[in-house]
Amino acid sequence: MPRNLRALLLGLPFLLLAVQLQAQDTSIPNETPKKGFISRYLNRVFNDTVSQEKPQFLIYPVLGIRPETGLEFAVAPLFVFYANEDTNNRLSEINTYAFFTFNGQYGIRINHAVYSDQDKWFFLGDLDAERFPLKYYGIGNDVPKDNIALVDATQIQIKERVLRKVLKNFYVGLETDFRSLSNVSFDAPEDSQEALDIELPFGAEGTTNFGMGAGLVYDARHNVLNERNAFFSELAYLNYNPFWKSDVKYQTVTTDNRFFTPIGKRDVLAAQVIGQFSFGGEVPFNQLSYLGGENIMRGYFSGRFRDRNQVAAQVEYRFLPLKLGFTDRLGATVFTGVGEVFDDWNELEMNKIKWSAGAGARFLIFREKDIFIRFDYAFTKDGNNFYLSIGEAF
Repeated sequence: MPRNLRALLLGLPFLLLAVQLQAQDTSIPNETPKKGFISRYLNRVFNDTVSQEKPQFLIYPVLGIRPETGLEFAVAPLFVFYANEDTNNRLSEINTYAFFTFNGQYGIRINHAVYSDQDKWFFLGDLDAERFPLKYYGIGNDVPKDNIALVDATQIQIKERVLRKVLKNFYVGLETDFRSLSNVSFDAPEDSQEALDIELPFGAEGTTNFGMGAGLVYDARHNVLNERNAFFSELAYLNYNPFWKSDVKYQTVTTDNRFFTPIGKRDVLAAQVIGQFSFGGEVPFNQLSYLGGENIMRGYFSGRFRDRNQVAAQVEYRFLPLKLGFTDRLGATVFTGVGEVFDDWNELEMNKIKWSAGAGARFLIFREKDIFIRFDYAFTKDGNNFYLSIGEAF
């Protein structure tokens, strides 16, 4: 069991549904029970009574516990829609996670993929503002697991792409990335018996940086939360420069490539290859490429390995849904991935490449829009971890 295992609970909607059903059972005989707001809401969610072209909104509570933060409460709203309620347009999504703890930590994370009418414009981005400790293990591809510093800081990131369709499935446009790290302190974990003994990295006092550049995207997806037959590729260049009021000067090139193909009528084979490469100056530690998280190299904590460059790949087989006979709302996946961070290309060695693997369960939450809740359990040489969210990892 991982040290920072999070107990994520989606059970409240199901509990409310059970309470409502019990209330109906004890109602006066032959009297039709009145449906309240909660009952109507749950009926729309679990029976998916909303027609395909209509927008849908879902909000669910999250309860978690971590050694670094104690008890954590959160809400996670999701909004999905088609521009002009036209299903010929691509499905857009806005996903939010807002949390707080009794230790004074808080934050909000919003990611979105929004398409305009006829998919002429594509807005893809993330907003992250939080006061929350991140784990720092050091820089490099072989830093030990037990030499951890908890970095308490105020973090803000606003990353946005504004892309215009120029040919079928081809988009070109502006990419921007704002990063701010302030009120920074490096501390030993509370359960540590020794004082913190690490070399503080570049950017440890906090930095504020803005990168601007261009992106080229090929996007044939119709459902960003669960694609079944498409190809996606992004090539982006960002320039962080004092001219843009940045504290540092360097450049990055990022590539993200995803492939989806149907296997039979239900299953999907999905693959992803990513790379992020920095050059032209020193990079703050919080902006280095890193492995881990809920989307790629699942099983490793986010930022377990950091360095100037990264390459990673993953393959996933999705049974969506499983052929069970009694329901068509349950699915499953198996996945594996490999990746590495490095300072220079001559440091990239096959025998040092990290791996992760795992399996997951799926529940079809929006039948008409083909959107699943995912529960993934992943294991690595470092340990295990699990993830719960709406939509596939990529």
